Amino acid sequence: MYYKFSGFTQKLTGSSSSTAYSPQGLKPTVPVESPAMVFATPTKVVTEAGTTVEYLGANKVPDLQRIFQTSDGVPIHLKRGVPDKLLYRTTMALTIGGALYCMVALYMAAQPKK
Repeated sequence: MYYKFSGFTQKLTGSSSSTAYSPQGLKPTVPVESPAMVFATPTKVVTEAGTTVEYLGANKVPDLQRIFQTSDGVPIHLKRGVPDKLLYRTTMALTIGGALYCMVALYMAAQPKK
């Protein structure tokens, strides 16, 4: 026996096999023509691309390896100079300021209201 969900009574009801496999009267249809593929067209024409491969930019990995792998006693997070030092000091100042603000807020919350 086959069952299908009845939209009217909101319960399962007995039905035939053909109606049980196509709920609410929806019948599967075969499309007349296949849809156009979205990613089928290349982004560049073959004659436009040529034989060389184009990258988005120059390869910076060897330069960065040379900078970061030198053993000069500088921590790795400060190897690139002034921008790294500014970012590190700003982060430390905000961290210490936030910790002090939390301590002041806890102290004020611990005091009884007069």
